[in-house]
Amino acid sequence: MAELLPDWPQFGLFFAAALILAITPGPGIFYILATSIAQGPRAGVVSACGTAAGTLVHILLAVLGLSFLIASSGLAFSIVKYLGAAYLVYLGIQTLCGRETSGEQSKGVSQKPLLQLFFRAAVINILNPKVGLFFVALLPQFVDPARGAPALQFLLLGTLLACLAFVTDTLYALAAGKVGERLRNPKSSSAWHRWLAGITYLILGTLSALMNPPERVLNGP
Repeated sequence: MAELLPDWPQFGLFFAAALILAITPGPGIFYILATSIAQGPRAGVVSACGTAAGTLVHILLAVLGLSFLIASSGLAFSIVKYLGAAYLVYLGIQTLCGRETSGEQSKGVSQKPLLQLFFRAAVINILNPKVGLFFVALLPQFVDPARGAPALQFLLLGTLLACLAFVTDTLYALAAGKVGERLRNPKSSSAWHRWLAGITYLILGTLSALMNPPERVLNGP
């Protein structure tokens, strides 16, 4: 496997670009932060796992060429973009309109099943076309046919990126979870947690709807 990776100078550039992508706030990270603050670090780590699963889906799509197809088609890009934006807006409205039972209020937060958190995080990341565009725009620059098995190189680099992103997302989750524990007051209601998460989803949905595909990708080199 090592022979399929770029040499160290080029691999260093790849690692730097992957790290910048991993730590740059986006829909997935904001979902992890909101979940961690509302339900604690465990829920945030589960959300990070869901985000990583969504990234792996993008990797497989890119290897199959579907990400490039979406990036090169304005209609396909718009469909994916608006589906993702609509899902985020739906989550925001659902969260803002949610009602907690008295038992949930006594805990200070409305607890959602971990499997639901995982699924939501995965869907949010899958419906974020920016992730697929990153793979299409950047990863091919580090794939060298002379090393053999280009598809396997692409898959390996994408998997390394997904692992790096999972590490940084987990750190975000743990940090936000600690902040949430300090802010959480057992005597208070969970209203502020609900409003924080709901407004976050609505803002992300709006920003996702306004995102445009890169001209370089659509128009070609």
